[in-house]
Amino acid sequence: MTIQQLKYIVALDEERHFARAAEVCMVTQPGLTIQLKNLEEEIGIKIFDRNKVPLTPTILGIEIINRAKKILREADEIRDFVVNEKNLLEGEIKVGIISTLSPYLIPLFIKAMKEATPKVHFIIRESNTGQLMKDVETGTIDVAIMATPTGNPNLIEHPIFKEPFVAYLNQSHPMANEAFYELQPGDQTELLLLHHEFCYNAQLLDICGLKNSDKIKEQFTYDISSIETLKNLVRAQLGFAIIPQLSILNEGVTGLFKPFKEPIPVREISLVVSDSFSKKLILEKMNEAIWNCLPDSLKKDFAYRKIRWNDSPYFVKAVSKFM
Repeated sequence: MTIQQLKYIVALDEERHFARAAEVCMVTQPGLTIQLKNLEEEIGIKIFDRNKVPLTPTILGIEIINRAKKILREADEIRDFVVNEKNLLEGEIKVGIISTLSPYLIPLFIKAMKEATPKVHFIIRESNTGQLMKDVETGTIDVAIMATPTGNPNLIEHPIFKEPFVAYLNQSHPMANEAFYELQPGDQTELLLLHHEFCYNAQLLDICGLKNSDKIKEQFTYDISSIETLKNLVRAQLGFAIIPQLSILNEGVTGLFKPFKEPIPVREISLVVSDSFSKKLILEKMNEAIWNCLPDSLKKDFAYRKIRWNDSPYFVKAVSKFM
Protein backbone atom coordinates (compact mmCIF):
# COMPACT_ATOMS: atom_id res chain seq x y z
CA MET A 1 0.00 0.00 0.00
CA THR A 2 1.40 3.37 -1.05
CA ILE A 3 0.47 7.02 -0.57
CA GLN A 4 -0.05 7.26 -4.33
CA GLN A 5 -2.58 4.41 -4.29
CA LEU A 6 -4.48 6.16 -1.50
CA LYS A 7 -4.56 9.32 -3.62
CA TYR A 8 -6.03 7.30 -6.49
CA ILE A 9 -8.92 5.86 -4.47
CA VAL A 10 -9.74 9.28 -3.00
CA ALA A 11 -9.81 10.77 -6.51
CA LEU A 12 -12.04 7.92 -7.71
CA ASP A 13 -14.41 8.55 -4.83
CA GLU A 14 -14.60 12.26 -5.68
CA GLU A 15 -14.94 11.84 -9.45
CA ARG A 16 -16.81 8.49 -9.57
CA HIS A 17 -15.31 7.99 -13.02
CA PHE A 18 -12.01 6.34 -14.02
CA ALA A 19 -11.11 8.70 -16.87
CA ARG A 20 -11.75 11.87 -14.86
CA ALA A 21 -9.93 10.52 -11.78
CA ALA A 22 -6.95 9.58 -13.95
CA GLU A 23 -6.89 13.10 -15.37
CA VAL A 24 -6.97 14.64 -11.88
CA CYS A 25 -4.09 12.37 -10.79
CA MET A 26 -2.17 13.06 -14.01
CA VAL A 27 -1.85 9.36 -14.79
CA THR A 28 -3.16 7.15 -17.57
CA GLN A 29 -6.49 5.43 -17.02
CA PRO A 30 -4.98 1.93 -17.39
CA GLY A 31 -2.29 2.88 -14.90
CA LEU A 32 -4.85 4.02 -12.33
CA THR A 33 -6.95 0.89 -12.89
CA ILE A 34 -3.93 -1.38 -12.37
CA GLN A 35 -2.98 0.41 -9.14
CA LEU A 36 -6.53 0.07 -7.79
CA LYS A 37 -6.53 -3.63 -8.64
CA ASN A 38 -3.13 -4.11 -6.96
CA LEU A 39 -4.36 -2.38 -3.80
CA GLU A 40 -7.56 -4.42 -3.65
CA GLU A 41 -5.62 -7.65 -4.11
CA GLU A 42 -3.15 -6.65 -1.40
CA ILE A 43 -5.82 -5.96 1.25
CA GLY A 44 -8.28 -8.61 -0.02
CA ILE A 45 -11.22 -6.19 -0.17
CA LYS A 46 -13.12 -4.63 -3.07
CA ILE A 47 -13.09 -0.89 -2.60
CA PHE A 48 -15.38 0.02 -5.51
CA ASP A 49 -18.35 -1.72 -7.11
CA ARG A 50 -17.52 -1.49 -10.81
CA ASN A 51 -20.96 -2.78 -11.86
CA LYS A 52 -22.68 0.40 -10.71
CA VAL A 53 -22.86 3.65 -12.67
CA PRO A 54 -21.56 6.00 -11.51
CA LEU A 55 -18.73 4.14 -9.84
CA THR A 56 -19.71 3.46 -6.21
CA PRO A 57 -17.58 2.47 -3.21
CA THR A 58 -18.49 -0.66 -1.29
CA ILE A 59 -19.48 -0.46 2.37
CA LEU A 60 -15.97 -1.42 3.47
CA GLY A 61 -14.59 0.76 0.68
CA ILE A 62 -16.22 3.83 2.24
CA GLU A 63 -14.39 3.20 5.51
CA ILE A 64 -11.10 2.62 3.68
CA ILE A 65 -11.54 5.83 1.68
CA ASN A 66 -12.26 7.84 4.86
CA ARG A 67 -9.12 6.43 6.48
CA ALA A 68 -7.14 7.18 3.31
CA LYS A 69 -8.26 10.82 3.46
CA LYS A 70 -7.07 11.04 7.06
CA ILE A 71 -3.70 9.49 6.19
CA LEU A 72 -3.25 11.91 3.27
CA ARG A 73 -4.03 14.87 5.53
CA GLU A 74 -1.43 13.66 8.02
CA ALA A 75 1.09 13.15 5.21
CA ASP A 76 0.51 16.75 4.12
CA GLU A 77 1.04 17.89 7.71
CA ILE A 78 4.34 15.99 7.84
CA ARG A 79 5.40 17.62 4.58
CA ASP A 80 4.48 21.06 5.93
CA PHE A 81 6.32 20.32 9.16
CA VAL A 82 9.48 19.33 7.26
CA VAL A 83 9.32 22.46 5.11
CA ASN A 84 8.90 24.63 8.20
CA GLU A 85 11.77 22.89 9.99
CA LYS A 86 14.07 23.41 6.99
CA ASN A 87 13.22 27.10 7.00
CA LEU A 88 13.18 27.59 10.78
CA LEU A 89 15.67 30.21 11.90
CA GLU A 90 15.60 29.58 15.62
CA GLY A 91 16.79 27.01 18.12
CA GLU A 92 20.26 25.65 18.83
CA ILE A 93 22.99 24.79 16.33
CA LYS A 94 26.27 23.14 17.36
CA VAL A 95 29.13 24.27 15.12
CA GLY A 96 32.62 22.77 15.05
CA ILE A 97 35.53 24.52 13.35
CA ILE A 98 39.17 23.68 12.68
CA SER A 99 41.56 25.46 15.02
CA THR A 100 43.66 26.88 12.16
CA LEU A 101 40.61 28.86 11.00
CA SER A 102 38.64 29.56 14.17
CA PRO A 103 40.58 32.54 15.67
CA TYR A 104 40.35 34.49 12.44
CA LEU A 105 36.92 33.60 11.03
CA ILE A 106 34.74 33.15 14.12
CA PRO A 107 34.85 36.81 15.31
CA LEU A 108 33.70 37.89 11.84
CA PHE A 109 31.16 35.06 11.54
CA ILE A 110 29.49 35.63 14.92
CA LYS A 111 28.84 39.29 14.20
CA ALA A 112 27.30 38.50 10.81
CA MET A 113 25.14 35.63 12.14
CA LYS A 114 23.80 37.76 15.00
CA GLU A 115 22.27 40.03 12.40
CA ALA A 116 21.11 37.26 10.03
CA THR A 117 19.68 34.82 12.62
CA PRO A 118 18.97 36.64 15.91
CA LYS A 119 16.88 33.72 17.29
CA VAL A 120 19.48 31.00 16.69
CA HIS A 121 21.81 30.04 19.54
CA PHE A 122 25.18 28.87 18.22
CA ILE A 123 27.44 26.63 20.30
CA ILE A 124 30.92 26.81 18.75
CA ARG A 125 33.78 24.41 19.45
CA GLU A 126 37.29 24.16 18.02
CA SER A 127 38.68 20.76 17.12
CA ASN A 128 40.93 18.96 14.66
CA THR A 129 39.71 17.67 11.32
CA GLY A 130 39.44 14.00 12.25
CA GLN A 131 37.39 14.74 15.35
CA LEU A 132 35.10 17.12 13.47
CA MET A 133 34.31 14.49 10.84
CA LYS A 134 33.52 11.95 13.56
CA ASP A 135 31.36 14.44 15.49
CA VAL A 136 29.30 15.34 12.39
CA GLU A 137 28.66 11.66 11.64
CA THR A 138 27.60 10.88 15.23
CA GLY A 139 25.48 14.02 15.61
CA THR A 140 27.63 15.52 18.36
CA ILE A 141 27.79 18.66 16.23
CA ASP A 142 25.43 19.82 13.48
CA VAL A 143 27.83 21.66 11.17
CA ALA A 144 31.60 21.64 10.72
CA ILE A 145 33.53 24.51 9.14
CA MET A 146 36.64 22.84 7.76
CA ALA A 147 38.94 22.16 4.83
CA THR A 148 37.57 19.87 2.14
CA PRO A 149 37.19 17.57 0.32
CA THR A 150 36.91 15.07 3.15
CA GLY A 151 36.61 11.95 1.01
CA ASN A 152 33.84 10.75 3.35
CA PRO A 153 30.71 9.58 1.44
CA ASN A 154 28.52 10.02 4.53
CA LEU A 155 29.16 13.76 4.68
CA ILE A 156 27.79 16.53 2.47
CA GLU A 157 30.10 19.43 1.69
CA HIS A 158 28.96 22.96 0.85
CA PRO A 159 32.04 24.92 -0.35
CA ILE A 160 32.19 28.59 0.68
CA PHE A 161 35.57 29.99 -0.34
CA LYS A 162 39.15 29.16 -1.24
CA GLU A 163 41.74 30.44 1.23
CA PRO A 164 45.26 31.00 -0.13
CA PHE A 165 48.34 29.92 1.80
CA VAL A 166 51.14 32.46 2.32
CA ALA A 167 54.74 32.01 3.41
CA TYR A 168 55.68 33.54 6.76
CA LEU A 169 59.39 34.42 6.78
CA ASN A 170 61.88 36.05 9.11
CA GLN A 171 63.98 39.00 7.98
CA SER A 172 67.06 36.87 7.33
CA HIS A 173 65.31 34.54 4.89
CA PRO A 174 66.68 34.69 1.30
CA MET A 175 63.19 35.58 -0.03
CA ALA A 176 62.48 38.27 2.59
CA ASN A 177 62.85 41.12 0.11
CA GLU A 178 61.09 39.44 -2.83
CA ALA A 179 57.53 40.18 -3.94
CA PHE A 180 56.57 36.48 -4.07
CA TYR A 181 57.72 33.39 -2.23
CA GLU A 182 59.33 30.44 -3.98
CA LEU A 183 60.50 27.36 -2.12
CA GLN A 184 64.25 27.48 -1.47
CA PRO A 185 66.55 24.40 -1.24
CA GLY A 186 67.07 24.83 2.49
CA ASP A 187 63.44 25.55 3.35
CA GLN A 188 62.18 21.98 3.52
CA THR A 189 64.12 21.20 6.69
CA GLU A 190 63.03 24.49 8.30
CA LEU A 191 59.27 24.08 7.85
CA LEU A 192 57.37 24.44 11.13
CA LEU A 193 54.38 22.12 11.64
CA LEU A 194 51.52 22.02 14.12
CA HIS A 195 51.34 19.12 16.55
CA HIS A 196 48.39 16.75 15.82
CA GLU A 197 47.01 19.03 13.08
CA PHE A 198 47.49 16.22 10.59
CA CYS A 199 45.31 17.51 7.76
CA TYR A 200 46.90 20.96 7.97
CA ASN A 201 50.43 19.53 8.07
CA ALA A 202 49.64 17.24 5.13
CA GLN A 203 48.68 20.31 3.11
CA LEU A 204 51.96 22.04 3.98
CA LEU A 205 54.00 18.99 3.03
CA ASP A 206 52.16 18.84 -0.28
CA ILE A 207 53.01 22.48 -0.99
CA CYS A 208 56.68 21.79 -0.21
CA GLY A 209 56.74 18.56 -2.24
CA LEU A 210 57.35 16.30 0.77
CA LYS A 211 55.70 12.92 1.36
CA ASN A 212 56.28 12.96 5.12
CA SER A 213 57.91 15.02 7.83
CA ASP A 214 61.09 12.90 8.12
CA LYS A 215 63.16 15.52 6.28
CA ILE A 216 62.22 18.28 8.70
CA LYS A 217 64.94 19.19 11.21
CA GLU A 218 63.91 18.21 14.73
CA GLN A 219 66.59 19.38 17.16
CA PHE A 220 63.59 20.74 19.00
CA THR A 221 60.13 19.19 18.74
CA TYR A 222 57.42 21.83 19.10
CA ASP A 223 54.27 20.39 20.67
CA ILE A 224 52.08 23.33 19.66
CA SER A 225 48.76 23.74 17.92
CA SER A 226 48.59 27.51 17.39
CA ILE A 227 49.39 29.42 14.23
CA GLU A 228 50.18 32.46 16.39
CA THR A 229 52.91 30.46 18.14
CA LEU A 230 54.28 29.40 14.75
CA LYS A 231 54.49 33.06 13.75
CA ASN A 232 56.41 33.91 16.93
CA LEU A 233 58.84 31.04 16.26
CA VAL A 234 59.44 32.48 12.80
CA ARG A 235 60.07 35.95 14.26
CA ALA A 236 62.63 34.31 16.57
CA GLN A 237 64.33 32.91 13.42
CA LEU A 238 63.64 29.28 14.36
CA GLY A 239 62.26 28.33 10.97
CA PHE A 240 59.61 29.39 8.49
CA ALA A 241 55.90 28.69 8.22
CA ILE A 242 53.21 28.36 5.59
CA ILE A 243 49.99 29.76 7.01
CA PRO A 244 46.45 30.55 5.78
CA GLN A 245 45.82 34.07 4.57
CA LEU A 246 43.12 34.92 7.13
CA SER A 247 45.73 34.55 9.88
CA ILE A 248 47.52 37.69 8.65
CA LEU A 249 44.33 39.73 8.25
CA ASN A 250 45.22 42.16 11.04
CA GLU A 251 48.99 42.24 10.61
CA GLY A 252 49.23 45.20 8.27
CA VAL A 253 52.42 45.68 6.28
CA THR A 254 55.12 43.78 8.18
CA GLY A 255 57.09 42.31 5.32
CA LEU A 256 57.08 38.92 7.07
CA PHE A 257 54.51 37.24 4.83
CA LYS A 258 54.86 36.63 1.11
CA PRO A 259 52.22 35.43 -1.35
CA PHE A 260 52.90 32.53 -3.70
CA LYS A 261 52.94 33.00 -7.44
CA GLU A 262 49.95 31.72 -9.39
CA PRO A 263 48.69 29.06 -9.36
CA ILE A 264 48.40 29.89 -5.68
CA PRO A 265 48.09 26.95 -3.26
CA VAL A 266 44.72 27.15 -1.49
CA ARG A 267 42.57 25.18 0.87
CA GLU A 268 38.85 24.88 0.19
CA ILE A 269 36.73 25.85 3.21
CA SER A 270 33.26 24.32 3.40
CA LEU A 271 30.27 23.77 5.63
CA VAL A 272 30.13 20.02 6.25
CA VAL A 273 27.00 18.24 7.48
CA SER A 274 25.70 14.69 7.68
CA ASP A 275 23.48 13.38 4.90
CA SER A 276 20.49 13.60 7.28
CA PHE A 277 20.87 17.30 8.14
CA SER A 278 17.64 19.08 7.17
CA LYS A 279 17.98 22.75 8.16
CA LYS A 280 18.80 23.99 4.68
CA LEU A 281 18.02 27.64 5.34
CA ILE A 282 20.47 27.73 8.26
CA LEU A 283 23.19 26.51 5.92
CA GLU A 284 22.30 29.15 3.35
CA LYS A 285 22.44 31.89 6.00
CA MET A 286 25.78 30.61 7.36
CA ASN A 287 27.25 30.39 3.88
CA GLU A 288 26.08 33.90 3.04
CA ALA A 289 27.28 35.36 6.35
CA ILE A 290 30.76 33.86 6.03
CA TRP A 291 31.14 34.97 2.42
CA ASN A 292 29.98 38.51 3.17
CA CYS A 293 32.39 38.95 6.07
CA LEU A 294 35.46 37.84 4.10
CA PRO A 295 38.00 40.45 2.98
CA ASP A 296 37.72 41.42 -0.68
CA SER A 297 41.08 39.79 -1.43
CA LEU A 298 39.53 36.35 -0.86
CA LYS A 299 36.59 37.05 -3.18
CA LYS A 300 38.66 37.84 -6.26
CA ASP A 301 39.25 35.34 -9.06
CA PHE A 302 42.78 33.99 -9.34
CA ALA A 303 44.58 30.94 -10.64
CA TYR A 304 44.92 28.42 -7.82
CA ARG A 305 45.96 24.89 -6.96
CA LYS A 306 43.68 23.20 -4.44
CA ILE A 307 45.68 21.32 -1.82
CA ARG A 308 44.13 18.05 -0.65
CA TRP A 309 44.94 16.46 2.68
CA ASN A 310 42.94 13.25 3.09
CA ASP A 311 44.94 11.38 0.43
CA SER A 312 48.36 12.43 1.75
CA PRO A 313 50.63 9.50 2.77
CA TYR A 314 51.67 11.59 5.78
CA PHE A 315 48.07 12.08 6.88
CA VAL A 316 47.20 8.39 6.54
CA LYS A 317 50.36 7.35 8.40
CA ALA A 318 49.94 9.92 11.18
CA VAL A 319 46.26 9.24 11.81
CA SER A 320 46.74 5.47 11.82
CA LYS A 321 48.78 5.83 15.01
CA PHE A 322 45.67 7.06 16.84
CA MET A 323 43.06 4.74 15.33
